[in-house]
Amino acid sequence: MEDKTAPVFRKVVALTSAVCVDLSLFYASGFVATHGVFGDLSRLWVSAALRCLTLTAITLFTLGDLKPVLIRFITAYSVLPAVFETGTRVVYHEESQCGLLADMRCWLMFAGASLAAALFWELTIPDADDAAAGKEKKQKARVLLMRVLRLYKPYYLLLCGGFVFLSLAVICEMFIPFYTGRVIDILGSHYQQSEFLSALLFMGLHSLGSSVSAGCRGGLLTCAIGAFTCRVKGKLFEALTKQEIGFYETIKTGEITSRLSKDTNLMGDTVCLNVNVLLRTFIKTLGMISLMMNLSWKLTFLVLMEVPITGLIQNIYDTHYQRLSLALQDSMALANETANEVVSGIRVVRSFNTEKHEARRYDNRLMDTHTLKTRRGTVRAVYLLARRLIGLGMQVFMLYYGRLFIRRGQMTTGNLVSFILYQSDLGKNIRTLTYIFGDMLNSVGAAGKVFEYLDREPLVSTEGKLTPDQLKGHVSFRHLNFAYPAYPKKPVLKDFSLELKPGQMTALVGPSGEGKSTCVSLLERFYEPQDGQILLDNEPLKSYEHHFLHKKIAVVSQEPVLFSGSVRHNIAYGLDDCSLEEIQEAARKANAHDFIKQLEKGYDTEVGEGGGQLSKSERQRIAIARALVRQPQVLILDEITSSLDAECENKVQQALASCPNQTLLVIAHRLKTIEKADQIVVVGDGRVQERGTHRELMDMKGSYYKLREKLFTEGDSPQ
Repeated sequence: MEDKTAPVFRKVVALTSAVCVDLSLFYASGFVATHGVFGDLSRLWVSAALRCLTLTAITLFTLGDLKPVLIRFITAYSVLPAVFETGTRVVYHEESQCGLLADMRCWLMFAGASLAAALFWELTIPDADDAAAGKEKKQKARVLLMRVLRLYKPYYLLLCGGFVFLSLAVICEMFIPFYTGRVIDILGSHYQQSEFLSALLFMGLHSLGSSVSAGCRGGLLTCAIGAFTCRVKGKLFEALTKQEIGFYETIKTGEITSRLSKDTNLMGDTVCLNVNVLLRTFIKTLGMISLMMNLSWKLTFLVLMEVPITGLIQNIYDTHYQRLSLALQDSMALANETANEVVSGIRVVRSFNTEKHEARRYDNRLMDTHTLKTRRGTVRAVYLLARRLIGLGMQVFMLYYGRLFIRRGQMTTGNLVSFILYQSDLGKNIRTLTYIFGDMLNSVGAAGKVFEYLDREPLVSTEGKLTPDQLKGHVSFRHLNFAYPAYPKKPVLKDFSLELKPGQMTALVGPSGEGKSTCVSLLERFYEPQDGQILLDNEPLKSYEHHFLHKKIAVVSQEPVLFSGSVRHNIAYGLDDCSLEEIQEAARKANAHDFIKQLEKGYDTEVGEGGGQLSKSERQRIAIARALVRQPQVLILDEITSSLDAECENKVQQALASCPNQTLLVIAHRLKTIEKADQIVVVGDGRVQERGTHRELMDMKGSYYKLREKLFTEGDSPQ
């Protein structure tokens, strides 16, 4: 217990000793001033040096250590009276009340000012690791801000025009309170009509100029924000579409949509709104301070005492508010993700009767968001209360001293009215200046998240350049080892090797989850294998140009995806120069032409969102036509025959047989598709277990034979 209380006791002793000794020195300084022992300025600085040395010695003696924060505070505390008095005499050739007589009120005033300044310094410029972290954060914010400015380059003319009108609006606005006080002085003294009309005219002209300039500024900056936001959203969407499939497996849809919808808008606000407000407030604040100094420098210094206190409160508020804002963004993204999951999987939700469960889950997400909003609102309410109390207290002081100055003849009633108008705006502007930095950090933070996606390089490269005139379609899987990015320690393919020859049909069979569809994903270059490589005509897949490769390798999956639009648009998807004749020919091969012609608008019929206006069989045949219209050299059918009847399957097979040089890879469970393959490959545990024709594998009575007995129905058996 003694070990814990000893440091506290030493601090109490140090504080008590310092206060007692410093009060003694402060009153001794007043005694010296009263009896004229030293010259005034000499006495001030000798007293400052003596107090600084004495407080330093007491701190070292009682605490045994002197931290940088204490050195700064002791120095500021000791030197502040001397600096204040010296500045007053040099600039205004008079002595303040505290310079004439040292008493408890002056000591408390200097102590409070020093403490406020020290707290403001420590919060804005912290020491050691905090300083390094803060410096790194500010440096990052500056870099991001410059990147946002560079993205605004096409709209620099709009920005310049907006900032010119901003300056004009601020200059005109600053003179309105000045002429208001002028009018009051004219009315309160000897009235002269010419001076009165002149003051009214100038006040009206400044009001008109401020209004017109503000309107022009708002219009130009709004246009710049709209154009910039559209540009950034386009760039971000383009960057997202280039990412590998594994990226979408680790990033939730709600987070991506939040970046596209919300963070891009915040980026636009970073420059046009925040910088606009910052410059306007800064110019206006400097102008008002200069005009207020002309009206009364003493009242101006009194008003400026509010600045360190406001800055301290603002700094504390920004820290908590930004933390809660970031947590709120993440919470909203989770809520959006939950809603997207339910909407996209509504059939499953309805099938399993989990509507109430999903509603409760979404409600929980919303409650988390609501709790964060409430906490953020509470922080803001406390901040506003403290800010308004400080402003009210400052107004009371200002009115009290203003009345004294009017009685002494140091200012007029009109000057006091003008000063009050300036002071009400000045306090708001100073608070805005301190607030806007936090808001800019928030906006720049949103920009950082967007740039994170814009700068991200896909793990699967699309930089290949190879586009041969002739492609045979010979595919070789060589010693592949692969695990999905989401499960890096769970290998799917292990030393997998396979060869697909042109003009031949290869069928992959085996239990679900053994790696068949993974082979298709790797052949499409959705992922990169950890070891081994895939060759196309003895060249690595990554060597081929991205668009060329995906035109020569076409895939039809078991669950085809159609997009909103016409049947024609879906078949020719991704092909800009595809004619209607080519589309119809591909549809005939896919046995889709007949049912398409029976639709209300034929090939121009809308398929609905996700192809919801068509049956699964119809969607499947359109997907086959979409693959065939590309005339691919390698065609992959991933268990597509499960949604086709026997007649459709026969017609599709006949159409595929009409392409003798095409490499065909089929993943299917139906025997009639598999038994006609030139090569059947049994995949198990991520490896090739058996390879051969249907008859050869049946004669072996191995894995294929057992799989056939287990998976295929009697109706599929050969007669």
